Amino acid sequence: MGKKEKEEQEKIEAEQQELMRIKLPRGTQVIGVLDRRLGGSRCYIRCMDGKTRNCRIPGRLKRKLWVREGDIVLIEPWELEQDEKGDIIFKYTKSQVQHLQRKGLLKSLNEFSEF
Repeated sequence: MGKKEKEEQEKIEAEQQELMRIKLPRGTQVIGVLDRRLGGSRCYIRCMDGKTRNCRIPGRLKRKLWVREGDIVLIEPWELEQDEKGDIIFKYTKSQVQHLQRKGLLKSLNEFSEF
């Protein structure tokens, strides 16, 4: 087995492990689609509950989490202004989004936009 074959096999195994460990919304957490970047670490996100929130990327994730328009993310609404603001907790990969669609967790998002 050559070097390239080993790398491809490692990628496949990593994707399979990602599918096993998908973060699902708990408590007040919501899944949403990144609508528009505002600059810095802020952006507008359309959530599954039909609200548009002004969300930020927390400092601990600023350099680790790179997002673009159309990405599916997990959001934790703030305690005080739940309908207006929140924090981005996690970004789903393409394989994770496909898995969530198969499970039926992204049906309401499909009505808002096309992936």
